[in-house]
Amino acid sequence: MEKSIEPQSSGKLRTLVISPNWIGDAVMAQPLLRALKTANPQRRIDVLAPAWVAPVWRAAAEVSEVLETPFKHGKLQWAERRAYARMLRERGYDEAYILPNTLKFALIPWMAKIPKRVGYKGEMRYGLINVMHHDDPHAKRPMLPFYAALAGPVSRTAPQDVPFPVLTISEADKAAALARVGIAPGTTLVAFAPGAEFGPAKRWPSSHFAGLARMLQAARPDIAIVLMGSAKDAEVCDEIAAAAPGVRSLAGATSLADALAILGSAAALVTNDSGLMHIAAALGRPVVALYGPTDPRHTPPLSDIARVLWLHLDCAPCQQRVCPLGHQDCMHKLTVDMAWTPLHAVLPAPPAAR
Repeated sequence: MEKSIEPQSSGKLRTLVISPNWIGDAVMAQPLLRALKTANPQRRIDVLAPAWVAPVWRAAAEVSEVLETPFKHGKLQWAERRAYARMLRERGYDEAYILPNTLKFALIPWMAKIPKRVGYKGEMRYGLINVMHHDDPHAKRPMLPFYAALAGPVSRTAPQDVPFPVLTISEADKAAALARVGIAPGTTLVAFAPGAEFGPAKRWPSSHFAGLARMLQAARPDIAIVLMGSAKDAEVCDEIAAAAPGVRSLAGATSLADALAILGSAAALVTNDSGLMHIAAALGRPVVALYGPTDPRHTPPLSDIARVLWLHLDCAPCQQRVCPLGHQDCMHKLTVDMAWTPLHAVLPAPPAAR
């Protein structure tokens, strides 16, 4: 028989948060941790996260320790999960917040006998989750209140006025990351993120990114332009760099930790709807976000200084990985001039004008 699901109401609670598997979702979950820490400042919060998401949580001030999941993506790995649960049980967690909606992640805190296990119903997780929240499938909550709701009592009403995510990178880490890629201190940097894990429908054309780069080079030769992304984005970044000489691709050349530090040093980011977009917004950097098949009302860059470009076409948001109509008008018809206007507005003054 399980003991009470309510841990002690005072003192130093030990809380485990199981992270989402996507970088952008992890960023949008940070305000949940802030709410938990505000409710009990003595609370220790550890986060269990995939290796590719862990650097995001290391930039969150509320996190005491990041544990990297040893499991293969998409695999149940029953024996491995049971062994890992034994280790977690020895750490003495009072409560767990399970952010992925899958069955396999809810198994871990249940097998670890963590008394209070909070999450959404997800894949029929009755018993595994014992403080169960529900989302209306016909009126889904935006991701920010979706995660933040887990900090409060079960309710049909989503929390209002959830604060934006905040990530922090030290000046020393910024300087070290820039040095590792050969960017001189004091360089005014603008980053482009032309990739998108979701699929090609979300990508602004490489010719548009190259055109914007050439426009920026002509107007501000003092600014260095770098292309950010994973190794999967190397091909599109190489296309842009070839069409806009002087632009440098860092796709696949940095760790995510260094990418965070470089974005934290940038004067602005121009980006598709991507994890790097959410990171830059949480780091307080100006963002120009380019939306097409996805819905900026559901997963926007969460910052007062972010600017979203979206054409509101009748066919959007289709939420498809590849344009079902074959034209991708939602991205192609976002012109270079449309992106230049908000980018130019946020650039710092050139050196002679300072």
